[in-house]
Amino acid sequence: MAIAPQDRPRPDQIEGAPHPSQTAILFGQSRAETDFLDAFTSDRLHSGWLITGPQGVGKATLAWRMAAFLLSQPLVAGDDMFSAPPPPTSLDVDDDNGDLRLLHAGAHPRLFVVRRTMNVTETGLQDQITMAALRGHKSGPNKLMDFLHQSAADGGRRVVIIDCADEMNPSVANSILKVLEEPPKNTFFLLVSHQPSRLLPTIRSRCRILRCGLLGTDDVTAALAQADIMVDRGDALTALSGGSVGEAIRLTNLDGLSLYSELIILFNGLPNFDRPRALKLADSCIGKAGATRFALTLDLIDKFLARAARAGLEGPPAMQAATGEALLLAKLSPHDAAARAWAALAQEVTDRTRHGKAVNLDPAALILDTLFKIEKAAEGVAPV
Repeated sequence: MAIAPQDRPRPDQIEGAPHPSQTAILFGQSRAETDFLDAFTSDRLHSGWLITGPQGVGKATLAWRMAAFLLSQPLVAGDDMFSAPPPPTSLDVDDDNGDLRLLHAGAHPRLFVVRRTMNVTETGLQDQITMAALRGHKSGPNKLMDFLHQSAADGGRRVVIIDCADEMNPSVANSILKVLEEPPKNTFFLLVSHQPSRLLPTIRSRCRILRCGLLGTDDVTAALAQADIMVDRGDALTALSGGSVGEAIRLTNLDGLSLYSELIILFNGLPNFDRPRALKLADSCIGKAGATRFALTLDLIDKFLARAARAGLEGPPAMQAATGEALLLAKLSPHDAAARAWAALAQEVTDRTRHGKAVNLDPAALILDTLFKIEKAAEGVAPV
């Protein structure tokens, strides 16, 4: 059944969080903002900007802040320093600014957003950004080209946001490359990318890179509070999310900290499992009601294995994602050989999980198989 327009998912919005265009404050990415502002004030503004970094750290929010800034800043003709306004000191735009209001309403005539669209049956989102995303809601071969070549009534800048650029299919990527090679005057492309290595090298070479890093506990907690999400264990959530606000929101919505604590309690018995507890965990992932818990359990096991591998190289984590985690990792991963063993297991589990999902393997069986592999690995690095 087709999804009603008001219920359609937005591919560039994290469930449970405001859309990046509506996010008032960007936390933890001041360096990227400063780099862009410096380029603007020194008249070294590139037409293409590649905003990179881990998923959920604010890249899309930064892109929308940059867009609002560019759209609202007046164009100064020639070198008339007397009529030029003072150089801006931040990307902030006044709430009553007309360009910002249009942007928030999704109606700015000088902004074009490229993102995944609904599939043909309108039952879900496309897996890739297709040429349909360039056509927008109008008929015709390419609405983006119309947008780029029409004259601006107010003579302002144009902005194209692509979120996320990694999802462009070859046809879209080649279309974007062509305009990046010869960009129209006063037109700026903001490409959000989680994995820039997936982009065409020629696209990367025509963009200036802005890197966004992982956030600390204070910034994660502040960003969650801005999304009306209050947490008691900000340090644990930051550790488990890896400093990603998007991941922190997902874990909060799914009560991921509680489930991870359950896993740590279970793993504390390694190299021998509490069998009844392991069976109870596996059974909780059965059926339609357990589908979400099944996916989250596999994800958290993957996080645990990654943290175990890292502990063998760097020592136990300074910031625990659950009570007792540091002591457990010190026992299970005391040296680099153990780190290699856990890293190899992480890859094996990932491959096994991918295969299990492809052949619809019973969720409980897949969870138990994964737990037994962890138990066997623990016997080799932390014998009784």
